[in-house]
Amino acid sequence: MITAFVNGLGIGAALIMAIGAQGAFVLSQALKRHHHLWVALVCTLCDGLLIGLGVAGVGALISESELLMAVARYGGGAFLLVFGLASLRRALKGTQLEAQGGLQGGRRSVILATLAVTLLNPHVYLDALVLLGSIGAQFGDERWFFFAGTVTASTLWFFGLSMGAARLAPVLARPAVWRGIDLMVWALMWGIGLKLLVWG
Repeated sequence: MITAFVNGLGIGAALIMAIGAQGAFVLSQALKRHHHLWVALVCTLCDGLLIGLGVAGVGALISESELLMAVARYGGGAFLLVFGLASLRRALKGTQLEAQGGLQGGRRSVILATLAVTLLNPHVYLDALVLLGSIGAQFGDERWFFFAGTVTASTLWFFGLSMGAARLAPVLARPAVWRGIDLMVWALMWGIGLKLLVWG
């Protein structure tokens, strides 16, 4: 139970913190204090819905097939290693999250823009439905604890970023901060990816 939750929390945090367009949009709205809590809520609900569908549907489908379980294990592990390598490269290069492109429209416009930034990104389906769903399936009956961990990570990140952005803006503008975040993402991804590939 605890292992499933912690794995969900770690993987969820690594995937969410590594995103680009969505994180930049959340940050930009938060810095302007423009419907920023609605943005965080929409992002969290979308993540929860997609991850839940992955854990309940795709995860269950995969768990019924030894072949699909093997594909999920080795494919998911390989994906995590590649994903982690991209984070390592960013850390070595030095990047930062730029808060640009914030929307100044009404609440409806901001919500629609948030849905577009989230749901029109093809990576969200790979991450939430396939990757997290298949990894969640590895935990069997405890997969919902894994789901709870991922949703907790999503909630903490989006609402934390949204409510703390103004105070953290000078810190977030430093490339060294995002280098540290990318290094943490790399370590988490490689740790979990190697675990899947070597120990299952």
